[in-house]
Formats: sequence, C-alpha cells, structure tokens
Amino acid sequence: MRFNVEEKYKILFAVLIGSIMGPLDGSAVNVAMPTLSTFFNAGMTTVSWVSMAYLLVLSGLLLTYGRLGDVIGYKKLFLRGILVFTAASALCGLSPFIGFLILARALQAAGAGMMMAVAPAIITTTFPRRERGKALGFNAVAVATGMSIGPSVGGFLLNALGWRSIFLINIPIGIGGYLWAKKVLPAGQSLKHAKFDVPGAVLGLSFLTALLLYISKGQELSWSSLYARSLVVISLVSLAAFVMHEKRAEDPMLDLKLFSNRTFTAGNLSCLLNFTAQYIMVFLTPFYLDRAGFSPSQVGGIMTAFPLTVLFVAPLSGMLSDRLGSLLLSTMGAFTCAAALFLMGGLGLDSGTPDVVWRLMLFGIGNGLFQTPNNSSVMGSAPMNRQGVASGVLATMRNVGMVVGVAVASGFFSARNSYYMTILPYSGQALLDAAFIRALRDAYFLAAFIDLLCMLASSVRGKSTYSDENRKTEKSR
Repeated sequence: MRFNVEEKYKILFAVLIGSIMGPLDGSAVNVAMPTLSTFFNAGMTTVSWVSMAYLLVLSGLLLTYGRLGDVIGYKKLFLRGILVFTAASALCGLSPFIGFLILARALQAAGAGMMMAVAPAIITTTFPRRERGKALGFNAVAVATGMSIGPSVGGFLLNALGWRSIFLINIPIGIGGYLWAKKVLPAGQSLKHAKFDVPGAVLGLSFLTALLLYISKGQELSWSSLYARSLVVISLVSLAAFVMHEKRAEDPMLDLKLFSNRTFTAGNLSCLLNFTAQYIMVFLTPFYLDRAGFSPSQVGGIMTAFPLTVLFVAPLSGMLSDRLGSLLLSTMGAFTCAAALFLMGGLGLDSGTPDVVWRLMLFGIGNGLFQTPNNSSVMGSAPMNRQGVASGVLATMRNVGMVVGVAVASGFFSARNSYYMTILPYSGQALLDAAFIRALRDAYFLAAFIDLLCMLASSVRGKSTYSDENRKTEKSR
C-alpha cells in the first residue's frame, strides 16, 4: 500500500503514542516502590513483584503477539493492546490490596506487549526502505523519552496526587491514543487462511516464563534449590518440545527458517547482548551514585544523561543507516558502548557529576548508534508476511536481555564484593568502600566484554540487510 507523506507521519505518530506509554509507566512506577511498600504494608520482596509480574508477562508474550499480528492484522492487535493497557491501568489505580495490583500489572503488561510487538512491523510496512531507518529511529526516541521522563513524571505525580495517579494518568492518554490510532492506522493485510499456532504459543510461553523466573529469582531462591532446578527442567523440556513442534507445524508461530538468514540471527543476538550489557550498567550505577553520596534527585538527574543522549542520536543514526546500511553503524555503536563501560570502571567514590555524566553520554551515543540501524537491519531481513513475528523476536531479545542483565549484575557484583571483602588489607568502612568499588569495576568490565561480543555478532551480519521478498514488495509500492 502506498502512503503520502502526511499519512505516513500520522501513522508513525499513532505508533509512537503506544511506544511511549509502556516505558513511561514502567519507569514512573519504579519511583513509587517504597510508597507502595508502606501503603500496602508489604515487604520489599512482595512489592518487587509489581515490576517482576509486568516484566515476565511482557517478555513471555511478545513472541506470541508478533505472530498473532501477522495472522489477524497489526492494526487490530495494536488497538486491542491500547484498550487492555488502558483498562488495566484503571484497575492498577483502583487496587485495594497488593495482590490485586500485581495481577493488574500483569494484565497491563499483556496490553503493552500487543503494542510493542507490532510497532516496528507497522512502521516497516508503512515506510519504504529509504525511510525505514529514520522512522524506526523516531520509535527509539519515543522509548528513550518514556524512560528518561518517567522518573520525573512519577515523582511529580507521587508528590502532587499520590501513587494511584501514576496509573490513572494513562486513561486519558490511552483513550486519545486509541481514537487516533483507530482513525489513521491502515487496516493492512492479515493471513486469513493461516491458523494461529496455539501449541507453539503455549510451549514458547512456558519456555520463556520458566527461563526468566530462573534468571531473575535464582539467586534469591538458591540456584541449586529444588524450585530452581524445576524451572531449568521445565525451560529445557519446553524449548525442545517447541523446536520439534515448530519444525512440523504447517503454520508455525515462529518460522525457524528466519534464523537461516545471517542478518536476522546476528541482529537479534547482538540485540540480546547489547541489552544485557546495558542493564548491568543501568542496575548498578544508581547504587554507585548513592554510595558516592549523591541525593536521590541527583541520581535521577545523572541517570537521565543516558536516555536523553539516545533520544538525540537514535534518529540521526536511523537516517544514516538509510544511506550507509546497518553494518558499520551498529558495529561502531557496540564498540562505543564497550569503550564507555570500560571507562566507567575508572570511577571512584570521589568522582564528581561531570565524570559520571560524560561516560553515560558516551554510552548513550554508542547505544543510539547501535539500536536503530540494528532494528532496521533485522526488520528488513524478514519477509513481509513475517514482519510481526520478526518484530516479536526482536522485542523478546530486548526484554530477555534486560532480565539477564539485572540478574548478572546482581549475582556477579555480589560474588566479587564478597571475594574482595576477604582479601583486601583494610578494615571497617575503608574495607567496605574498597570492596564495593572494585566489585563495581569488575562488573563494568564484564559489561564491556559483553558489548565487545555484541560488536563481533554485529560485524558478521553481512552487508545485505533486505530480503528478496521485501525488494519485490518495494518495487510494487
């Protein structure tokens, strides 16, 4: 379908509303965690499930939603996602007890997943190849904007109107976004004769949920406990059954032939590695800043340097990728991220605000250079009738990387901190500070190494980033 300039950007704006809602709400809710703990008289472990339930459901369903979008149409799924997210936000804001809030957050994640899974697919099928990187860059900007302003918006609403307002504010935004999207999004094509692969969806969800539960809660429950081992068994059995089923399925949920495309596989692997490294940094840096004596408001302001930089760099790298391709930009971006993380290993407890900010900005430059060209590369390598599932795979890799990054950061830092506590020739506070800063350095170095692996994965994607089927479709548009 051919769109004029005005139509394309109306469609893009509708997608961006959906893309910003999830990250904005997620980062805003994190600010309210201590308040929720006090209000509901619930412990930290219980309250952590307000975020964990959201992340687990979101990560587990993205792949399923990607394929569902291919089958029923991207517009239909996107609109349902806005409705579910908005209704669940109302339930969150009216929650009478903590268990209700956790369940409502899970439902909210189910709605957010519908929007996130098909947003890149809508953009890819709306914009021609020469404009795709720029459009995906604006989508990356929406996500970065939501992440960067979320803590400030959450803090303001929390102080002015209370914690419920953080959720209730989504209602007018959701209603407006739904009406606009319903008006401007194209009906698109659906695979009317395709059957949705229910067994594949169940097996995929089982695999991802068990895996992410093990990664996120394994340390807390003991990696060798019966519960943890059971999660590993469930995950491995589900994965094996999923692969065998998908190979035989007439209309598989995940067409495994996609992974025979080097660009698709390398792009998704590098996405997983990039977000793993990113969330090691995102998780540990606030603890470092707190330990270095910065106030909570200063911590929030300093951490904003990273997503704000991505906000400016992502659309520029998207436009450059339309001209230069994705290989060079994504590989350079991953290397820049690795360099920034290595330099963060040089921070000390006496480092000032500028020392931290310029390193975070350098990481933001690398991330902005990497993400948009990489996303464009992955989406362009998939056939048009698999754009939804390609989008779902990419979003799944991103979310799994987040969970893995936080788990690795927590486990690795704790292990190295304990090690240094036993070998350093200090005592008292000097020992605590020295062990902390050395463990932090090792964690940053580990993240830098992971981003170097990301760079290697990115560099083998090859120069061809556009499938033959997509070329044929472009010629007909």
